[in-house]
Amino acid sequence: MSNLTLKQLRYFEALAHHGHFGRAADACAISQPALSLQIKELERSLGIVLFERGARQVWLTNFGEEFALRVRDILRSIDELDDLTRASRDLLKGRLRIGVIPTIAPYLLPTIIKNLTQMNSELDIHVRETLTPKLIQELAEGRLDTAIVALPVSESSFTEVALFTENFVLVRPSEDEAKPVPSSDQLREMRLLLLEEGHCFRDQALSFCNVQSAQSWEGLDASSLSTLVQMVGVGLGVTLLPEMAIAVETSSAAVSVAHFKKPEPSRTIGMIWRKTSPLAQQLLQISEVVRQSADTMRDKHAANQ
Repeated sequence: MSNLTLKQLRYFEALAHHGHFGRAADACAISQPALSLQIKELERSLGIVLFERGARQVWLTNFGEEFALRVRDILRSIDELDDLTRASRDLLKGRLRIGVIPTIAPYLLPTIIKNLTQMNSELDIHVRETLTPKLIQELAEGRLDTAIVALPVSESSFTEVALFTENFVLVRPSEDEAKPVPSSDQLREMRLLLLEEGHCFRDQALSFCNVQSAQSWEGLDASSLSTLVQMVGVGLGVTLLPEMAIAVETSSAAVSVAHFKKPEPSRTIGMIWRKTSPLAQQLLQISEVVRQSADTMRDKHAANQ
């Protein structure tokens, strides 16, 4: 045990996360044989096997699962020591790991990155785009510093900062443009195209139509808003779209956009981070940059209408 190194723990954590020597080696920026050697050395030092090796994948043993929990705590504490040092400076420098959900990232993220780098050229921004449950898990494990998501997430260990609210619009085939905008009850009777299970935007759309996610839904599931809009364009149904996505997603499809009568369906976008994060004050400043980026994008969209 006395021979354990921090490097070995980081390699172990990467392999536990990826479940594959090649991907873990790429993530650690080392060769696969070097990673394998370090893991074998770690197991030799412990005197116990941490991974079950398969032909193309590896799995944690029972002890490995327990060991992984402790290792994540150790690495998170070490990362927070580094964060504590960075938090002592007036200006945040170095790595900033931001998570973003897929229904925000393509539309708002470019403006956010531009504004953050203009504000501070010494930021090394790493972006992770994935679904909310995965962002919550990775934020809790210390893999991310903050995440931009739809609120609330209702996690007691996180700080939530609401930044802005945006409405949803109805996207339907262009030939339906002159038709009255359906109510939520009428929409429930139409063929509503939705994102696949796991997207919070899917749940929000179903909530507007007063349909539970657990119910069967005879629409079509997609992995991106772009696919939904293109399917609407060829007449397969209708869909909902967040306002920030209108300019990007509707420009190349034969669709029309309509606003619902008030109260319009909407979502609240915000930032979350661990309450224990030493970077809390800096992240609060960054949240203002995100808010201003959203305002800039909305103003640009309004000017083009």
